[in-house]
Amino acid sequence: MSHIFDLLFSQYAQYETLDIALEIIAVIFGFLSVWFSKQNNILVFPTGIISTLIFVYLLLKWELLGDMMINAYYFIMSIYGWFIWTNKVDATHVTPISSTTLKEKKISLGIFIATLFFVFTVYNVFDKWTSWVAYVDTFTTAIFFVGMWLMAKRKIENWIFWIIGDLISVPLYLYKGFTFTSFQYFGFTIIAIFGYLAWKKNINNNPQIA
Repeated sequence: MSHIFDLLFSQYAQYETLDIALEIIAVIFGFLSVWFSKQNNILVFPTGIISTLIFVYLLLKWELLGDMMINAYYFIMSIYGWFIWTNKVDATHVTPISSTTLKEKKISLGIFIATLFFVFTVYNVFDKWTSWVAYVDTFTTAIFFVGMWLMAKRKIENWIFWIIGDLISVPLYLYKGFTFTSFQYFGFTIIAIFGYLAWKKNINNNPQIA
């Protein structure tokens, strides 16, 4: 048992106590954000903003540029999503959950490709192509960029991107030595599956907006 504990948490002996506390706080608010998203609750955005701001600080300090850019983008898209989710489509209704249109699918593909090129350029500028992790970071960043945009637009397909990205991130963060964050993404995967099912039920109950 002690070997497993050392494998998961020994790296934290080198971290500052403040950084460990901040990571745990960011994880807690990250869980809250994903949970509120599953519940289709507007609190997804303020809780997400707190989590992403903390992670931007930590990831910049740890020189994980791809992950930092993901969270910086989350912060920006949280503000955008907050506006979209509260924007009324008529006198009494806000933007509903719906499926992506053909145009939105094309935009999603564009975001994915543009993100790959953007992250590739950043890693080249800062000479961060030091291991296979950088390539996985580039791929997951593109996945999460699309997922966050779709969530901000209240599109059900956002959950598919979250599930794929979360499944990749669980072992990736464990490999990087960020055990609490790895646990977070494992929890995210479970919530994302239920989130997809909950949003699917919402669309089925409101076929006119699908």
